[in-house]
Amino acid sequence: MRKKIRLSRAAKTDYATYLGVILAFAIVSTLMGEGMLSRSFTGQLVPICCYIVMAVSLNLTVGILGELSLGHAGFMSVGAFSGIVAAMSLQSAIPSEALRLAIAIVVGAAFAAVAGFIVGVPVLRLRGDYLAIVTLAFGEIIKELINCLIIGYDENGLHIIFNAGGTKTVTDLGLTENGTAIIKGAQGATGTETLSSFTAGFILIMLTLIIVLNLVRSRSGRAIMALRDNRIAAESVGINVTKYKLMAFVTSAALAGAAGALYGLNLSNLTAAKFNFNTSILILVFVVLGGLGNIWGSIVAATVLTILPEALRGFDDYRMLVYAVVLILVMLATNNAQLKAMFSKPLRSIRELASRTSSRPQKGVAASGKD
Repeated sequence: MRKKIRLSRAAKTDYATYLGVILAFAIVSTLMGEGMLSRSFTGQLVPICCYIVMAVSLNLTVGILGELSLGHAGFMSVGAFSGIVAAMSLQSAIPSEALRLAIAIVVGAAFAAVAGFIVGVPVLRLRGDYLAIVTLAFGEIIKELINCLIIGYDENGLHIIFNAGGTKTVTDLGLTENGTAIIKGAQGATGTETLSSFTAGFILIMLTLIIVLNLVRSRSGRAIMALRDNRIAAESVGINVTKYKLMAFVTSAALAGAAGALYGLNLSNLTAAKFNFNTSILILVFVVLGGLGNIWGSIVAATVLTILPEALRGFDDYRMLVYAVVLILVMLATNNAQLKAMFSKPLRSIRELASRTSSRPQKGVAASGKD
């Protein structure tokens, strides 16, 4: 008799998340192939993928670790500009666009992880509002540092100038005739070759989900959640606070850097001003609206709230007002106990029906047991 494999509720949720993302990718790809999607919506697909990765990665810090970070856009900017530099400087060495994009994403994730480690070691000693203020300051510092960078590439390699005084220009790089200026200070990265695609975004989302969900379900993930629930109790049983906080923070930063690289290589022109305080708040809204610690909720919230402003363009001047009203109504609805109970009843009945069906013995098996 074959043995039945029983999946835990968490495993079922994880597999449902993977399956939902795969089905969404298949449906959207089919619609794109049939030409049924508008040009504006098609142009939003890569940013939607980037924001989903950003929301899931921030949920690891805010929802799973339980620490409020307002500097997530800073890690995204580190990944974006380091990824652009890597992709542009490898143009002649690696003709394959897909391979250059993959290298750029890895480079962006690595640089953002290093930045996360440097910031995390001193900052994670703080908690609550103090941590939020320091991470917010980090995001603003990163933005100003990138505004001071002038980077170019030629046969002799990379040329980097830190233009703190604002007196130097691209000509001070000393590039040869075949050289290219990649980052031009406050002008940002201009003339970037766009390499990003919806398929690359889908792959990055799947990798992010695999990393985050496996971390959360692991022993390390349970230690991280123990720190969130009761730090003193966690310390008393020997959990290393600094180690597990850094693990979650650096992983979150690396994934934000990967999303930043994908985002940066989707635009021909990009400035550091794009990754300001408002971007960090927007990503935090995705996480809060989807539910703290709820990965599937972050995916849905990031998708809906990225599409919504474009869908409301028919309202002209009242577009953002309607957007704000929708946000308020959704937050009120998700915190309403009666609405939650109304939606949970049909889901509970479906689960009970499925469990009864799976637990019912087959006739052939019962007959063989009697013999």
